[in-house]
Amino acid sequence: MKLADLDVIVTSPPAPGWGGRYWVLVKLTSDSGVVGWGEVYAASVGPEAMTHVIRDVFERHMAGENPENIEMMFRRAYSSGFTQRPDLTVMGAFSGLEIACWDMVGKDRDRPVHAMIGGMMNREIRCYTYLYPQEGQPIAEFWTSPDMAADCAAEMVRQGYTAVKFDPAGPYTLRGGHMPALSDIALSVEFCRRVREAVGDRADILFGTHGQFTTAGAIRLGRALEPYSPLWFEEPVPPDNVEAMAQVARACGIPIATGERLTTKAEFAPLLRAGAASILQPALGRAGGIWEMKKVAAMAEVYNAQMAPHLYAGPVEWAANLQLAASIPNLLIAETIETPFHDRLIRGSIRVEEGFVRLSDAPGLGIDVDEAFARAHPFSGTGLHLQMQEEPCNYVEGNAFQGGAPPSEG
Repeated sequence: MKLADLDVIVTSPPAPGWGGRYWVLVKLTSDSGVVGWGEVYAASVGPEAMTHVIRDVFERHMAGENPENIEMMFRRAYSSGFTQRPDLTVMGAFSGLEIACWDMVGKDRDRPVHAMIGGMMNREIRCYTYLYPQEGQPIAEFWTSPDMAADCAAEMVRQGYTAVKFDPAGPYTLRGGHMPALSDIALSVEFCRRVREAVGDRADILFGTHGQFTTAGAIRLGRALEPYSPLWFEEPVPPDNVEAMAQVARACGIPIATGERLTTKAEFAPLLRAGAASILQPALGRAGGIWEMKKVAAMAEVYNAQMAPHLYAGPVEWAANLQLAASIPNLLIAETIETPFHDRLIRGSIRVEEGFVRLSDAPGLGIDVDEAFARAHPFSGTGLHLQMQEEPCNYVEGNAFQGGAPPSEG
């Protein structure tokens, strides 16, 4: 079996865009007609440019190759142009293609991916959900309302979730680390207080920050949140600053989680060596693919760290995350996004039930992609998958991270 053909489909979920403005799906076809699906997570270029990168990576390093030869194809892409270092865009392209190779091989062998990378370790995969506005809750006001967050958290626990995530700590700004405003710290504390009251000990609370703070600012905020025992303090400083993250880890009594913006073992290993994070959150459509993150999971196991695959994308990456999650001993939890669009795109082939996913033995990724549905919703905007604001932290009027990807912003 050889890799013969590639198609790239950029599909766009409806506003408010939980999972981003668009999802870049890749469809590989073998010379024997077997199809494999993958997904490329957000990159720093738009989808049209990214499509060209994906095609180049495929044609240069993968076309005509046996899809089983994951390691060789990874080394070709990783080393391309005399780099041999992490490249977010190239490895993002390779990640989606690598996921599609695993899907193809699994279908050819009539085996699920997890059976080919170590077998079933976790029959029930614990899932968490971000707190998204519920029906009747105004979207604009939701992100700064501890009461709405508490109501939503209580509903998620009623549905069976044992962990919920939120991030009220301030602006999503391109300016790098900043000191949080006192109003942002106060709002964050109130969110934790109200959500903890709503869920009690029935669910963990997960606190996100999008890497927005200076080291001192992150420590200041983290210490304020400690009384509410969050399961993690996510990406408290910019993700490339390993020593700063290690300082936060040493100074706060909350486990540090990070990884959604990292790619390959070369970027995850320093975090483990420095004691900077005890929970790793790879996004498999960016991080190097399933096999590369299997290696990272093994490294994490040596350092007594756990894995929590990240998801802010479509259901194909979700399926890949879950196949990895099923196969590793040091799984903590996996993120999920439940929308009608996600569900329709894979024809309901994976579902969260009472807060857990129980994977079937369906071959490959275990999903049934509705290709016509994906093509029927093309992306027509100009924005990136996610965007950051240029305005700095507002120390007078307060701040808010507006979730989702409103169409007015591209």
